[in-house]
Amino acid sequence: MVVHLLVLLLSLRIQALGAQLKLSPDTLTVLRGGEAQFTCSTSHTQWAVMVWLLNGTVALTISKVHGVLRSTNGNVTAKPGSDSKGDSWVFVLKNTERTDEGPVTCDLQGIERTSANLVVQEKGTVKVSGDNKLAFKGQSVLFECQAEGWHPEPRLQWQVNNKTVSQREYNISSEESGKSLFTVSSNLSVMAAKSSHVDCLASVSALPKPLQSGVRLTVVAEVVQEEHDCTVPLAVTGAVSAVLLLLLCISIILCYRQKRRANPSPQGTTW
Repeated sequence: MVVHLLVLLLSLRIQALGAQLKLSPDTLTVLRGGEAQFTCSTSHTQWAVMVWLLNGTVALTISKVHGVLRSTNGNVTAKPGSDSKGDSWVFVLKNTERTDEGPVTCDLQGIERTSANLVVQEKGTVKVSGDNKLAFKGQSVLFECQAEGWHPEPRLQWQVNNKTVSQREYNISSEESGKSLFTVSSNLSVMAAKSSHVDCLASVSALPKPLQSGVRLTVVAEVVQEEHDCTVPLAVTGAVSAVLLLLLCISIILCYRQKRRANPSPQGTTW
């Protein structure tokens, strides 16, 4: 009975200690070259040393008395956190590389440790092949896009006049290089109905806004129609002017004849 009671008390003690240590966020996703920050908070007052580990390797040590101790890794530092309920430290990793990806551990020496996960993504490039395109109305125009040097595989999508194109209307192929970098290619066929702007967008979750590349599609029939729209009013105006001029001439002739009839020429006197 006594043994069971001791086991129960020990279990409650371990749970209490575990609840006194918190690491946030649980998972952090950043772009390569960006900054990663994790906050480790504890309400346990008896800790003396906090050790931060990256992928199981010691990156930084913090003394409760002396603060941040010198580190051989120039990309890491720490600063006091804002947790008012206990001791809190913010671990800062600058210029993140993909080799940093993995578990980030906060270890209160001799008391408790907990881990979070760091994900490092790579931003590549995106390009629509070729220059602006010219097409006749009703012609099918092919656009090609390539997103190169991304990790993980990026999400690729098309927009026409800022409206997202359904995935059923274009194909996507992907290949991975030896450095786990992805190149994604896509082809989109557009029926030339009106002049449009065609954009290709690529993104990963850590990117605040997708990268995009675009070209202009000009439909030739629209240019011809615009010229036609200007020619027709001019032709109508010319025809109306000619009719009015003809009516004016007829009116002048009729007035002249009427005037002559009203004033006949005087005849000579008979002797």
